[in-house]
Amino acid sequence: MVYDIDVLRSFYTSYATKVETARKKLGRPLTLAEKVLYAHLYDETSLADFSRGADYVNFRPDRVAMQDATAQMALLQFMNAGKNAVAVPSTVHCDHLIQAYQGAGSDLPVALEANCEVYAFLKSVASKYGIGFWKPGAGIIHQVVLENYAFPGGMMVGTDSHTPNAGGLGMIAVGVGGADAVDVMTGMEWELKMPKLIGVKLTGKLNGWAAPKDVILKLAGLLTVKGATNAIIEYFGEGTASLSATGKATICNMGAEVGATTSIFPFDRNMADYLCATGREEIAELAARNAAELQADPEVAAHPEAYYDRIIEIDLSTLEPYINGPFTPDAACTLSEFAEKVKKNGYPRRMEVGLIGSCTNSSYQDLSRAASLARQVKAKGLKMAAPLIINPGSEQVYCTSLRDGMIADFQAVGAVIMTNACGPCIGQWKRVTDDPTRANSIVTSFNRNFAKRADGNPNTHAFVASPEMAMALAIAGDLCFNPMTDTLLNEQGEPVRLDAPEGDTLPKKGFTVDDNGYVAPAADGSTLEVTIHPESQRLQKLAPFAPWDGKDLTDMPLLIKTQGKCTTDHISMAGPWLRFRGHLQNISDNMLMGAVNAFNGKTNCVLNQLDGTYDAVSAVAKAYKAQGIPSIVVAEENYGEGSSREHAAMEPRFLNVRVILAKSFARIHETNLKKQGMLALTFKDKQDYDKVRENDRISVKGLEHFTPGQPLQVVVKHADGTMDTFEALHTYNAMQIGWFKAGSALNTFVK
Repeated sequence: MVYDIDVLRSFYTSYATKVETARKKLGRPLTLAEKVLYAHLYDETSLADFSRGADYVNFRPDRVAMQDATAQMALLQFMNAGKNAVAVPSTVHCDHLIQAYQGAGSDLPVALEANCEVYAFLKSVASKYGIGFWKPGAGIIHQVVLENYAFPGGMMVGTDSHTPNAGGLGMIAVGVGGADAVDVMTGMEWELKMPKLIGVKLTGKLNGWAAPKDVILKLAGLLTVKGATNAIIEYFGEGTASLSATGKATICNMGAEVGATTSIFPFDRNMADYLCATGREEIAELAARNAAELQADPEVAAHPEAYYDRIIEIDLSTLEPYINGPFTPDAACTLSEFAEKVKKNGYPRRMEVGLIGSCTNSSYQDLSRAASLARQVKAKGLKMAAPLIINPGSEQVYCTSLRDGMIADFQAVGAVIMTNACGPCIGQWKRVTDDPTRANSIVTSFNRNFAKRADGNPNTHAFVASPEMAMALAIAGDLCFNPMTDTLLNEQGEPVRLDAPEGDTLPKKGFTVDDNGYVAPAADGSTLEVTIHPESQRLQKLAPFAPWDGKDLTDMPLLIKTQGKCTTDHISMAGPWLRFRGHLQNISDNMLMGAVNAFNGKTNCVLNQLDGTYDAVSAVAKAYKAQGIPSIVVAEENYGEGSSREHAAMEPRFLNVRVILAKSFARIHETNLKKQGMLALTFKDKQDYDKVRENDRISVKGLEHFTPGQPLQVVVKHADGTMDTFEALHTYNAMQIGWFKAGSALNTFVK
C-alpha cells in the first residue's frame, strides 16, 4: 500500500520545475541538499541565495512523524491550536514505551496494560485530527517511516532526533521538538537556519567485516558530537551507489550524533529497489523520472570544493570496522586498535551483553548479516559467551525474518527476541545483573551510549558498533577479540575463525507481514471527543506559559552550574520517566537530575539559596517558583546534545527557569528553548563561565531593547558583595524574539 499517494504525485509533478527555478535564480549549480531545500520554501517568492549558517528560512515540509513519548506533548500542544485536522500527512508510532525484559511474548502485553491510558489518548487524538496511528509492536518509528513514507526529494520533520534516518531514501528529514511539529501540522511555516553543507565523498566498496555503520562511526570520530551542528551532511561519489538503502539510512540516522541537521544520499538503483520491495513501485518510477534533480548537479560532483563548506573523503574499500565508546558516540576507535584501548584504559574486558536493533540497525539486511554469524556458532562447534538481545525494526522485518529462518537462527544460540520497539536503546531495558555496582561492558548496534542510557547503570560501559561486530563479540565474550585476525576455541578445543558476515540486502522472496499495525484515522473526526481525566498521573492538559512582563530578569538565583557533558538525557531522563511524557508537572520532577553540579561534583544536589540547604534540582526550582522567583542555569559546551525531547526545555520553563547561559548549544535544544519562551544565551567569552559562583544572583539586562544580533548584559552579584559584568550572545531573530515576549511560540499562533 502506498500512503498519501495523491500528495506524492503532486510533489513529483512540480519538483523538477521548482529546482530549475532555484538554479536560474541563484545562477549556479546546486547540491542535492540545496535542491530539496529550495523546492520546499514556504513562500516561493522569497527565493534568494540564503547565507548558510546565518539566514533563517521558512520551509513547508511534506509530512510529520511522531513517536509516542514525544507525541504526547506535541499533540497536547496541537489540541490548543484550534485546528480541526492536521494540514500535512502525519503519523504517530508507539515504539518508545515498551520495556524490554523477557521477550516480545510477555513484554508487549505488559506494555499494553501499563500504557493503556496513553495509547488510548494517542489513538483518539490521531483519529480525531486525521493522523495515522501505528500500534504498539508495529515497529520502530524510523524503520516504519523508511518502509512506508520516506521518498526521494521529500522533506519531513519528526519529533525524534534520529528522523534523518529517512535520508537513506534521499529525503531531507529533520529531528525537531514538538512545538516545531505543531507548526507544520497547523500549516504554519517551519523555520530553520539555512544549514551549512558538509560533503562526504565515498569511493570504493565495503568488504569483509566492514559495514555501513562503520562509515558514520569513523565520521563521528572526525567531526565529534558537535562538529556538524547547523550543517547537512551530503554524501556523494561513486561509493554511494554500492550501499543499500537501509545501509544509507543507518549512516544518516547517526548523523544526529555529530550534531548534523540531517544527512542525505542521492537517488540510485538501490533506493528504487527498496521502494519496489516495500510495495512502492509507483514512487520508484516517479523518482526515476526526476533522477537528475535527486542528485547534485554534475558541476558539483566535478568541483565539490566550490560548493561544500567542508569536504571529507572516505574510501569504503579500505574502511575498517569501528567500535566507539564508552560514554560518548564520538570516541571512535578502529577494531585493530580497540583491544589496546580497552587494556590501556582499564575498561571491563568481559563483554556481558550484545544488543542488536534500534532505529539505526534493525533492518532485514542487518539481521541477515548477524544471523549468518549465529549459524556459524553451531557449524563451528562454538557456544555464545554472552547473552544476545534482538529488537527487529518492524513487524514486517520480524515476519519476513521469521519466514526466512533468521529468527530461528538467533533463538538457536539463545537470543531473546524483544518487541519490535526501541527497548534498551531508549533506556527501556529491565536488565537483571548480579551486581549493578560492578563495572561492566556491553556492545550495541545502537546510536547513543551516554552513561546510564541503556540500563540506567552508570557503571555500564556501552560501546557502539555494527550488528555484525556486536554479534561477533557476543560469541567471543571478550572486548579484545578481533574476528578479522583472532581465533576461538570450539568445544573440541580446536581453534576456529569466524567467516566474514554475509546476508541479503532484501529478502529474495519479498517482504511479508500479517498485520503491519497501522490504524487509519476517522474519515470525519469532528464529533470525536478526546478526554483526559483530571486526576490522571500520565496525562495533563497544558496551560499556556505567561508572557514576558516587559522587564529585565534580575537577581535570579543560580539553580545549577553544570559541569561537563549535559545532554537531554541529563536534563530529562528517559527510562522509567517516559511514562510521564504527557504530564508536564510530574515529569518535571526529573529536571536536570543527571547533571553534575560543578561545585560539589554531585548529581541532583544543589544549593537552595533561600535556606542554605541542598536538595534535588527540581525541588529547589519549585521552592524558588513558589516564591515567584525566576532562576537561571549555567552550562558548558553543546548543552542539550542528544535526543530531541522538548521536555528538556518545557520542564525548566514550567519550573520558572527563565535563562540557560551556556558555552554553546546543540541545535535542536536551542530551538526548543526558544519555542518555549526561554532565553538561550551563550558566553561571549567562554572564560566568563568560571566567574559564576554557587550562591550568585544573576541578572540579564537589556531586554527592553532585545534585538537580533545585539548582545545582552549579564550582571553577576556575588555573596561577598563583589560583582562581575559581561556580555552574552544570542541567535534570536525577530520572530523568535516575538516568541519570547509572547511566552512561547504557540502563544503567538493562538493569538
